[in-house]
Amino acid sequence: MSTLHQPRQRLIRICEGLPVDSTPIWFMRQAGRYLEEYRRLRQRYSMLELCQTPELAAEVTLQPIKRFDLDAAIIFADILLPLQALGVPFYFAKGEGPVLEKPIQTPQDVERLHTTDAEERLTFVYDAIRLVRQSLDEKIALIGFAGAPFTVASYMIEGGHSRHFAKTKLFMHEQPEAWNSLMTKLSTVTLRYLQRQVEAGAQVVQLFDSWVGTLGRYDYRTFVMPHSAAIFAGLRDAGVPSIHFGTGTSTFLDLMKEAGGAVIGVDWRVDLDEVWKRLGDTTILQGNLDPVTMLGSRQTVSQAVRRVLEQVKGRPHIFNLGHGILPETPPENVETAIQQVRSWPEIGKQI
Repeated sequence: MSTLHQPRQRLIRICEGLPVDSTPIWFMRQAGRYLEEYRRLRQRYSMLELCQTPELAAEVTLQPIKRFDLDAAIIFADILLPLQALGVPFYFAKGEGPVLEKPIQTPQDVERLHTTDAEERLTFVYDAIRLVRQSLDEKIALIGFAGAPFTVASYMIEGGHSRHFAKTKLFMHEQPEAWNSLMTKLSTVTLRYLQRQVEAGAQVVQLFDSWVGTLGRYDYRTFVMPHSAAIFAGLRDAGVPSIHFGTGTSTFLDLMKEAGGAVIGVDWRVDLDEVWKRLGDTTILQGNLDPVTMLGSRQTVSQAVRRVLEQVKGRPHIFNLGHGILPETPPENVETAIQQVRSWPEIGKQI
């Protein structure tokens, strides 16, 4: 079998700028509530129990791999897990998502964060990665991940999810020294956390900056970009590719690329064609199907996938959604999307 058609580690090949025989495909939140087998586990265990029990986290990670022809598994975890290691407890409220018991409100709150060896208090994640790696087919890559400093900081300051991120933005502008200290602490811990994931067996890492799109260019460049860049700079010696993902970031994708990451994740609010015009045809993009599309008929899904693939035209691309799979998504629609990608006539032309 030629190197071009060797299926082993298709995702990693595209991340390294090498030719592939088929567009790599995986889905954010591919392990989760849309799968019946996951829902059965959630009837017995809480979200945190699943994340903090390596055997269960490994089982959930592998559930979609057993069902679908995917090119990667992503370790089952949550971007807020490092908070407990930092001394910031939280819990998941039914129907509301994560809730922090003591949000960051003052510079003194930032000073009290327990950053020393925080990543060492997350060994359950590394143990889960080792278990998955032992069971995973060698042609399937294993992705580790972490929340980016801004997104994690926004949860810490807002006390949970927010529509307008008013508390976060005001803290950023009115307490710039405390903000910089918080972001520096988070970027330092996040880098060490990702490095430990790589040591445990993660072959690709993704930095999720899910809420950074709430910012404009100036605020991103001034208050966020240096800290994300520090993480990607520190990962250069890790020996694995990195993916830089955010939503609502079309106005500063060039700055995200400058900050770092072998791959830039793109949401559905901007066409891939437009991004390649701005960032250059050699930029490796990941995305960008609207997750809501996956709730439609199989014909709707197939047509939407086709519209994404028609923009690629031989340029380096990883098929994914523009954000995570929604809980209401029919599993058969996931299968339809995968089949559409696998049967796409432009197979083998990505370089």
